[in-house]
Amino acid sequence: MKPTRIWDLLFLAALAVAATWILVRVFYGSFPPIPVYAGASLYPVAAIEVILAFMVRSRVHNHQVGDGPRQLHPITAARVAALAKASALVGAATAGVWGGFLLYLLPQRSVLRAAVSDTPGAWVGLVAALALVGAALWLEHSCRTPDDPSDEPAH
Repeated sequence: MKPTRIWDLLFLAALAVAATWILVRVFYGSFPPIPVYAGASLYPVAAIEVILAFMVRSRVHNHQVGDGPRQLHPITAARVAALAKASALVGAATAGVWGGFLLYLLPQRSVLRAAVSDTPGAWVGLVAALALVGAALWLEHSCRTPDDPSDEPAH
């Protein structure tokens, strides 16, 4: 599995911004109010992934990857890497959705009272999504094995 490319995340976020902005522009009047805690559900996920990243990084750094007791099983490491990759994509898409909301809400704040009350919830969601992307990328990076010195060419 290859590392997540930042360009893929940016493209996904931009696509989500554009689609959300169009949909919000058309259907904003039929949306329920956005509470401040609407996007906060991603904060615990990001926190769990950061903790998991420190645990995995410690095991990989101390060469505790293997099949024995108190070791990180290689299949578990692969699953954690897949979780990190998926979380980065979900975080990027979610950041795009909240960004699309903000792209519509910020100019409408002087016109619509609902836009004023919906804006804080959209900001909380955007920051939570960006935190998830950061945590997922850190977790993915933590799953990498250190370079084997024998792989380097002799000079």
